[in-house]
Amino acid sequence: MHMSLFKIHSRINIRALHTVTVTVTQPPPPPPLDLSTLISNSQSLSQTKQSHALSLTNGSLPQSITLAASLILKYATFNNINTSLYLFQQSVGYSQNAFFWNTLIRSLSIANVDDHFYTYNTMLINGIQPDDHTFPFVLKACADKCVIIKGMEIHGHVIKLGFHLDLFVNNTLLKFYGNVNEIEFARMVFDEMPDRDVVSWNTMIGVYGFSVLAVDLFREMNFMSGFKPNVATVVSVLPVCAGLQDLAMTRWIHCYVVKVGLDIQVTIGNALIDAYGKCGNVKGSKQVFSEIVNRNEVSWNALITSLSYMEYYWDALDVFKLMIDLGVTPNSVAISSMLPVLVELELFGLGRELHGFCLRMDIDDVFIANSLIDMYSKSGYSNSAINLFRTMDRKNIVSWNAIIANFSQNKGELEAVELLRQMQAHDEIPNSVTFTNVLPACSRLRLISAGKEIHARTVRTKSAQDLFVSNALTDMYAKCGCMKLARNVFNISLKDEVSYNILILGYSQTGECLASLKLLSDMGVNGLKRDVVSFMGAISACANQSVTKQGKEIHGVTIRKYFHTHLFIANSLLDFYTKSGRIDLAKKIFDRIPTKDVASWNTMILGYGLLGKLDIAIKLFESMREDGVEYDSVSYVAVLTACSHGGLVEKGKKYFDDMLVKNIKPTQMHYACMVDLLGRSGLLEEAAELIKNLTFTPDTNIWGALLGASRIYGNLKFATWAAEHLFELKPQHSGYYSILSNMYAEAGKWDEANRIRELMKSRGTKKNPGCSWVQIHDQVHAFVAGERIDNIDNEIWLAESN
Repeated sequence: MHMSLFKIHSRINIRALHTVTVTVTQPPPPPPLDLSTLISNSQSLSQTKQSHALSLTNGSLPQSITLAASLILKYATFNNINTSLYLFQQSVGYSQNAFFWNTLIRSLSIANVDDHFYTYNTMLINGIQPDDHTFPFVLKACADKCVIIKGMEIHGHVIKLGFHLDLFVNNTLLKFYGNVNEIEFARMVFDEMPDRDVVSWNTMIGVYGFSVLAVDLFREMNFMSGFKPNVATVVSVLPVCAGLQDLAMTRWIHCYVVKVGLDIQVTIGNALIDAYGKCGNVKGSKQVFSEIVNRNEVSWNALITSLSYMEYYWDALDVFKLMIDLGVTPNSVAISSMLPVLVELELFGLGRELHGFCLRMDIDDVFIANSLIDMYSKSGYSNSAINLFRTMDRKNIVSWNAIIANFSQNKGELEAVELLRQMQAHDEIPNSVTFTNVLPACSRLRLISAGKEIHARTVRTKSAQDLFVSNALTDMYAKCGCMKLARNVFNISLKDEVSYNILILGYSQTGECLASLKLLSDMGVNGLKRDVVSFMGAISACANQSVTKQGKEIHGVTIRKYFHTHLFIANSLLDFYTKSGRIDLAKKIFDRIPTKDVASWNTMILGYGLLGKLDIAIKLFESMREDGVEYDSVSYVAVLTACSHGGLVEKGKKYFDDMLVKNIKPTQMHYACMVDLLGRSGLLEEAAELIKNLTFTPDTNIWGALLGASRIYGNLKFATWAAEHLFELKPQHSGYYSILSNMYAEAGKWDEANRIRELMKSRGTKKNPGCSWVQIHDQVHAFVAGERIDNIDNEIWLAESN
């Protein structure tokens, strides 16, 4: 209950307390003991009212401050603050010290009513001097509401009245400064305390949170304070050891609790299980668990969570089964901890059984529901995840994040983006996890407009400052081909290795090889560790631009760093050397790969095919099956390309039919290879018939293959047909216009040739001039249409690769 002060005043004139007249009368004799006991034992608002009525009929109220104070606190417990205020107003005239005012301050805190310290201020105005109980109650209110200025003002009042020497008040000040995250002020109070007790040390350790300073203070307490850590101390410091992964300190604390006999405390045992688990010591966790005499649910949950954290998934499952066998019913924490374990073990059937168990036991827990959504999403049961989400009575931000991730990971990208919009309608504010889940959906479908909307929202919610969000934004822009926007996000954000890798890969796919190499160099300059992805992206950039010298240098760096044996790096090097025409070097690398994957074979088949070494390409294709590597879609693109370049029509048809038998669905690229194969062999009619029978709209690769084949044989009929479609699909591609125009010119149809030239001009399409460059020592010289360019940035071009 949170009630406005003004609403309270509309019912009870508490401001009259400013002019309270203290009537000095002889208080009645103390009420019978059973009346005080009756009030304290009241279990409901109705019973409290009955006790109140008895006190009135007994004549004890309003004179008895003791009874009135007990009733005020009881009414506050049941959120009936109006009656508490009324009782206070009736009896305050019989109070001559701070006790009764302290009771009202405490009752406001119990009922969660914010009076903006009006009661405390009124108390001072009426000349009632606070005592050692007043300040703890008021400081607690300051801490609960994070009112730092008022708290510091009260601290000043504490010093003025001399209560800064009071142990209880000082402990409360420590708690206040800790709650408002003013650690330096808390330490200052702690250092100036004339007396400390165990509570003082425990509070200060808690103030430091998950900092190494908490561990240091624990050592100081144990060796220098004269006090020995108790249960509360140990339970406070063990999570710090877990967070810091300080195994040595965890073991020392374990020895200490055994030495002083605290190991019989189940709470300490549970904390030790968790600490050993977070420190990666599975033996320690199991040992502590086995030594706990009276295990509770938390003990089982702690061990399951620890084993899961250390990725001992089968052990966690065994403990869960043992728990059930011993008759311990798993609670919501145990179930929500086990579901991710079952996901890792891919035991989705057991996960569904747990779901059924929750339904039978009527366990309605949002954490379990969120774990179930995650499990169903990762097990391919996307519809089950959706149905569960829709039937949830209570959803939190984790629920929304889980279902958005479900759609994003299961080809429901548009639904993921739409769910982000629906969150606002349900008063749920997206967080960093939400954005990192939905941005990859925009990347896959190239939803640049939606991506920009999400970017704007991350800026408004200040989530863009999060490293994971900024990396996801950079990745989204890079995959949508907006490298300038990707670079802008990169430049203004925090950066790690992933940030650089995203841009290195992005630039490698857009032909900006120099930018990829410069970023690789910058990583080393900035002290970041370059990993497999970094070198793979840089090598791909060199391959796509045929930058041989830099590619070889990077190859040398990978050898020095022992990365060249990594399969991804080896495959990138195969691609680089085949595209550079050095199939001999590619063959050496290929032969040294201990376990080749399908990409390794595909790259070599394609490389030999493009170089015209068709027998070797086809032999490699056949050897691939003998090596136990299954063909994929790209394998058939590679071998069909080889057949096309060699004019092996029948062999190409056979491979195409084999692909259909293996249930590999042909793509546009496969049909483009077949059109090229037939067209290059002069079978233009058959190629055209293949295109007509397609069940989907052909893309530029298919029409381009037909246009190229028509150019070889001078077939204007099919060339015109292909060109018309290409002009629609890629109106700004100058090469298509040039081919058709030249064919018309060669056939003596100058009017048609001129018409194509005029069409090209009317659409603003320009033929890009050819560009060549040559590197002599450390100088790069570039030429365009016979013209020398002298203003090339050689430093960027020759980016360091070590």
